[in-house]
Formats: sequence, C-alpha cells, structure tokens
Amino acid sequence: MQMLYNSDSFAVVLFDVAEAASPATSPATALGAATDADADAQTLNPAATATLTHGGYEIVDKFARKEIFLQGAMAESFKVGVEALIETRPSEEEIDDYIERFASLMQQPVVLH
Repeated sequence: MQMLYNSDSFAVVLFDVAEAASPATSPATALGAATDADADAQTLNPAATATLTHGGYEIVDKFARKEIFLQGAMAESFKVGVEALIETRPSEEEIDDYIERFASLMQQPVVLH
C-alpha cells in the first residue's frame, strides 16, 4: 500500500500485489516522484513496465465521503491518464479535476471504525 496523492479533496492509494513488483512499476513516478534511478530501473528491467494485474487504486472523495477501488483495465486506464496528465506539469486543481471524473462511479461510503 502506497499513498500516491493526497489533496484537500481526494486521496489516491496504490495497492500493488504483483509478484514481480518493482519500485519502478510504481505509479508514484507518474504522480511526480520520478527519479533518474527509476528511469534506469525501467530500462534495465523490461518486466517493470508490466500492467497492473493483482492490485489497483483506491480513490477517496473526502467531501462526498465515498470511495472506489479500480483494478484491471479500469486501473490501467487511470494510470495511463495520470501519466499523460503529469507530462503537462499540472496544478493540484488539474489533478483533482482528472480524479473527479471517477467520482460518479464512487458508491462505497467511507466508514471509520
């Protein structure tokens, strides 16, 4: 479990359970935490670009108090969209606007124990 994004409106957490997981496969690099070492690791490890198969992203809308867990094709689509967005060096509002596209899918209420 890795916190990828946390704003006043949304939180995005990666749950990566892939057996051959590598730090280079982490979408944290897509959210702006990329380093030269990450790029080198991807170059040296072709498996590092494998798709997310046993994990996913939990997105929490803090104001609506709802969340969704994206996995499979939906998670891959989310990852690709975030990577494309990051190339434009977006503001926090632009990232929140992208994440808000998934808000209509959020049905699970967030409950604290």
